[in-house]
Amino acid sequence: MQAAEKARVPLFDGPEWTFELMERARDAIERIALEDLGLDVYPNQIEIISAEQMLDAYSCVGLPLMYQHWSFGKHFARDEALYRTGRQGLAYEIVINSNPCISYNMEENTMAMQTLVMAHAAFGHNHFFKNNYLFQQWTDASGIHDYLAFAKNYITACEERYGLSAVEEVLDAAHALQSQGVFRYGRPPKPTSEELVAMQKVREGYESSQSVLDIWTDSTLGRDKLEEAEDASFSARRKQMNLPQENLLYFLEKHSPVLEPWQCEILRIVRMLAQYLYPQKQTKVMNEGCATFVHYYIINKLYEQGQITEGAYMEMLHSHTNVVMQPEYDDPRYSGINPYALGFAMMQDIRRICQDPTDEDREWFPDFAGNPDWRGVLRDAWANYRDESFIQQFLSPNLIRKFKLFTLTNDADLPNLVVSQIHNRAGYKAIRRDLAKQYDLAYLEPDIQVTDADLRGDRELKLTHTVRDGIHLDEEDQEEVLKHLRRLWGYGVRLDAVEASTED
Repeated sequence: MQAAEKARVPLFDGPEWTFELMERARDAIERIALEDLGLDVYPNQIEIISAEQMLDAYSCVGLPLMYQHWSFGKHFARDEALYRTGRQGLAYEIVINSNPCISYNMEENTMAMQTLVMAHAAFGHNHFFKNNYLFQQWTDASGIHDYLAFAKNYITACEERYGLSAVEEVLDAAHALQSQGVFRYGRPPKPTSEELVAMQKVREGYESSQSVLDIWTDSTLGRDKLEEAEDASFSARRKQMNLPQENLLYFLEKHSPVLEPWQCEILRIVRMLAQYLYPQKQTKVMNEGCATFVHYYIINKLYEQGQITEGAYMEMLHSHTNVVMQPEYDDPRYSGINPYALGFAMMQDIRRICQDPTDEDREWFPDFAGNPDWRGVLRDAWANYRDESFIQQFLSPNLIRKFKLFTLTNDADLPNLVVSQIHNRAGYKAIRRDLAKQYDLAYLEPDIQVTDADLRGDRELKLTHTVRDGIHLDEEDQEEVLKHLRRLWGYGVRLDAVEASTED
C-alpha cells in the first residue's frame, strides 16, 4: 500500500525546474523507454543552454563544435533579429547524433516541457540515431566530437598560415557544392596505407619539411599514375578516375590540378560533415515521427502512473498538439505535409493495426496486422527504413482518407489540373507511391555527376545533369555554382543536360 502511494507522488509540482527534478524525471522516463518500449539508446548528456546559445547552435547546423565561417554569423544575425522581434520562435531542444547523445534543452522551458523534450530527444531521437541503418552505415557517433575538434583546429591553423581570405574562398566554394558532396549509394574507395599514415600525421599536428599543414592525398599520389597513362583511352580514363562520380567534392579533393593539399583537406572536412548530416535529410518523417510517438507514449504512461499532474499533462498535450497539427491546404500556415504529423500518425496507425486491425488492414498488411508485439514492429521499422520506403510500405488506406490525400496530374498539354488518383484500391497504391516519391532525394535533388576530365589534354571538367520530369536547373543559381566549381578545378567546366530514361 505504501509503495503504491509512493508511486502516485508526482515527479514535480510547479513550472520551475531544477537539476534534481530533471534527474528524477529522466530516471522515470528511462524506465518506461527501456523496460516498456524496449528502446536501445546511447548514454545521454543533457545540457541546459540560453536562447542566445540556441541561436548560435542554429547557425552552426546544430553541431556542438564548428569551424568559423561568415555564413554562420549571417544566419545567427538573421535568426536573432526574427526571434527578438517575435517573428520566429526557438526549438525547445536540439539533439546531436553522437555517443554520448547530447541534448541541448532551453533554460526558458518549464519543468513540464523539460520532461517532454527529454522523452522526445534524449530517448526518441537517441534510439533512432543509434538503430537506423542509415546512421549506422554512414555516421560515426563515437568519433564525431573528435572530428569536429580536428576540423575547427585545422581550419583555424590554415587561417593563421595562409590568411583568412584564402581559407574563406575555399570554404565558400565548398559550401556552395555541399549538397553535391555526398555519397548517396556507395562508399568511397578505401584510402591506401600511405594515405592513412599521411592523414594521421596531419591530424596529430605532424610537422613535415614543407608545412605543418601539408598532407599527401590522392590528388598528389595520383598524378604520377595519370602521367603514365598518356595514351589512355576515354573508357580507361573513366575507369582510372572512377567515373562517373556523383560526389563532386570528393572528385575535386582527389583530382583537382590546382588545389594545394591543405585546400583538399578543407574540401574533405566539408564533405565529411555533409555526409554526416545526409541521413537526417532522408529520415525527417521517420526520425520526428519516432521521437514524437515516444514522447507521447511516455507522457501518457507517466500520467497514468500519477507521476505528472493534470496541469503538467495538459501543458505537454498542448505542445504536442501544436507539433502534430496539419494545416489544411487553404490555411495561411500551410507549407506542405507536416513531417511530425505524418510520422506520428503512421506510428500510431501501425500500433492500431497490430492491436485492432480491420479486414482492410489485414488485406493490406498481412505481415503484421494483429501482431501483439506492436513495439517490435515499430522498432523494426525504425531500424530498417527511410522516409520513402517507410511510406511505401506502411501508409495505410485509413491514413490516406484521414489526411484527404489524392493525386493531381499537371500535364502541360492540358488546360486544367487532373485528379488522377482517388480513394479506391488502385488509387490507394498510386497515392502511396506518389507520396513516397516526394520524399526520395533522388527526385528532390539534382543528379549531377562528373563524367570526364582529361588531365593530359585540355583539362576541361565535364559534368552531366540527368534531368527528371523536365525540371532543369535555375540558370542564375547554376552559373553561381559553376563559378565556385571553376575556382576549385582551375580550368574550364562544362555542364550538359540529358533527359533521364523513362522507367515506368
